[in-house]
Amino acid sequence: MTKTLALIGSGMIGSALARLAVAAGLDVILSNSRGPETLADLVAELGDKARAATPEEAALAGDLVVATIPLTNYAQLPTAALRGKTVIDTMNYYPDRFGPIAELETGDITSSELLQQHLAESRVVKAFNNIDFRRLFTSARASGAEDRSALPIAGDDVSAKADVAALLDLLGYDAVDIGTLADSWRSQPGTRVYVQPYMAERPEELAEEDVQRWFFETPGVPLPAARVKELVAAATR
Repeated sequence: MTKTLALIGSGMIGSALARLAVAAGLDVILSNSRGPETLADLVAELGDKARAATPEEAALAGDLVVATIPLTNYAQLPTAALRGKTVIDTMNYYPDRFGPIAELETGDITSSELLQQHLAESRVVKAFNNIDFRRLFTSARASGAEDRSALPIAGDDVSAKADVAALLDLLGYDAVDIGTLADSWRSQPGTRVYVQPYMAERPEELAEEDVQRWFFETPGVPLPAARVKELVAAATR
């Protein structure tokens, strides 16, 4: 049972997950590449259930560990500290934004498979990579709610996927198992289940200065498990 969620990376997705985890009663350990002191404001906001640490300290202390850093920095994840851990991979490959990664340019392996190669003694599970940070936080719902959404997960270890599915349930989402890490491309950027289905349609006449306000204030669109399965099944490369 997960009691402590550790995060390596505390940006938009990491912060949203931290807030959901604290609300669900979990202890949260935050970390980033700039040092624990840079997370003081977020820790203060989250309260007594949260603390900051180094990535190595967070990795060692977490029951589950979330890797939520730019994918180009994946080799910086502490392999020794993550040995034996289940690592939740929220990362996506954005070559246009962060530059290409040679191993991924051929399309022979997925980014999560590449991460699993780096973390050979950990259990990688892909999750939380196909929804924007604002909808991730605001669309969470209690189990059984009619407007509850689902998120895809992928991994090679059945037990690890079960643990991550239980975490999703606790944080407010159903989980849809889409297969192995080799199958995780089905939720990557550009696929039909990526980001857009969770968002309302943006008005075409919206002025540029109102776009950010619309993004933050507009509720998400519920995406049930059955629809996630349909979108994933329709994915093409």
